[in-house]
Amino acid sequence: MATSPAASLPSQVVSAASTNTTSSTPSANTTLANNFQSFLTLLTTQLQNQNPMDPLDTNQFTQQLVQFAQVEQQLKQNDQLTKLIDIQKTTQATQALNFVGSKVVVDGTTAGLKGTATWNLTSPKDVDAVVNVINKNGQTVYTGNYSIKAGKNDFVWDGKGNDGIQWPDGDYKIQVVAKDSSGASVTVDADSQGIVDSVDLTATPPLLSIGTKTFTVDQVKRIVSGNKT
Repeated sequence: MATSPAASLPSQVVSAASTNTTSSTPSANTTLANNFQSFLTLLTTQLQNQNPMDPLDTNQFTQQLVQFAQVEQQLKQNDQLTKLIDIQKTTQATQALNFVGSKVVVDGTTAGLKGTATWNLTSPKDVDAVVNVINKNGQTVYTGNYSIKAGKNDFVWDGKGNDGIQWPDGDYKIQVVAKDSSGASVTVDADSQGIVDSVDLTATPPLLSIGTKTFTVDQVKRIVSGNKT
């Protein structure tokens, strides 16, 4: 009958392996590496201390070698994943920095007023529309009647209410109620538009600052050409 691997090992080796297996470290890679070294120590000691009259079974020995190889492969995969994540973060940062100074259109009907606020309105046909600007408290601060052409149109609000009072900088939402020449309702899509003045690279993913609001790169729908400052 073959000698049990643990039974043939010196007590200090078994103790060290047990300590490495049960101890907790901040890094999963470090823990896995420690275990791998423990496995190698166990294997070497096991070979040195096996009973010459009853050596370790060949199949069992092969299975252990396969297990050790799998642990080593997992270590290498974890290292490669860490490198890929670092590369991805660098790529995201570089991509975000390229937007600084560009005028972009982003998802959302809410735009930041910083002197002025700009929205991009897209209509499938020519319409007459009532445009409302609403503050964060739900109060309508401006209302106007406009003719909107088919396609993309810029709507720029100077921050003044119908009474001529200047509203403070902040977030404002646009609401468009449109009808065509026959009086039928038409849906006009609205997106906010502005110049990217800075990028927060400490955030994951990086955040583009447009007026008082921030957006991720995937929220950018398009860049308005010829407006790089």
